[in-house]
Amino acid sequence: MEKLLKEQWTRLKNMEIKSEQKHLIISPRKVRPVADVIKKLSVQKAIDSLPFIKKRDLLLKVIKSAVANALQKGVSVTDLKFKEIQIGEGPRLKRGQPVSRGRWHPIKKRMSHIKVILETIKKEQVVEKEKVKTDESKKEVIKEVKATTKVVKKGAKNGTKS
Repeated sequence: MEKLLKEQWTRLKNMEIKSEQKHLIISPRKVRPVADVIKKLSVQKAIDSLPFIKKRDLLLKVIKSAVANALQKGVSVTDLKFKEIQIGEGPRLKRGQPVSRGRWHPIKKRMSHIKVILETIKKEQVVEKEKVKTDESKKEVIKEVKATTKVVKKGAKNGTKS
């Protein structure tokens, strides 16, 4: 049983879980600041803090999809961290606003592609080191500082020669 668990963990040690959403009608410029804040957090903290951030919905949808992929492979949410969040530009829809004299002003509706890559946290074994006590660390060193006094002659003035 233990051998089986070790084999499963070695397979899951360097696992990457990917999720991608394309052709989202939101400008990449608006999503990138949210992604920069989120990728510094753990996955669980990111899911908990995203409801308090504006323009969160589409990014939250992709992260939840990646977490669902991880759960399908048997990895818990606490063992995940963000490896990469990519916000790419998609195609643009060219629309126009009609104005006077038969003209129109162009409106570009930008799309974005969001790609989230999660990876499993490598659990390192903690090796306890024995603390070696030495007699030198027990000795206390006391330094004596002599007070210096400045002697000024009565006839001398500071800074002037007159």
